[in-house]
Amino acid sequence: MRHTVVERELELKLVLSSEHSIPVAARLAYRTDDPYAVHIGFHIDSAHPVHWAFARELLVEGVFRPCGHGDVRVWPAKSQGRSVVLIGLSSPDGDALLEAPAGQVSAWLERTLVACPPGSEGGRLGLDDGLADLLTR
Repeated sequence: MRHTVVERELELKLVLSSEHSIPVAARLAYRTDDPYAVHIGFHIDSAHPVHWAFARELLVEGVFRPCGHGDVRVWPAKSQGRSVVLIGLSSPDGDALLEAPAGQVSAWLERTLVACPPGSEGGRLGLDDGLADLLTR
């Protein structure tokens, strides 16, 4: 089965306080061979980029309403009159609050939904082919 990759580079803001944030280069990636997940890489030009993966459904829902708990939370907001998506990440190394332009995230998500429509993810995993291969041995 042929797999599709949908990527988008964009600048996020790492929110340090209500008055201060710093720009962070990021790459959003979606692969149809990992159909339930979205991947975000931060500091894409550095020697040690940071990667996160979480449910695509979480990001899709988070564009419209607060969702998630634990390590990843996503919710819509306004920043300086612009629509943004806030992504809260928690790990043993610390917490981060990232602000992403809602329009760019939504446009990228739409491309992922065309590449693999909701409900069709299970067919992309190749479980049937893998099981058939095991049974023929």
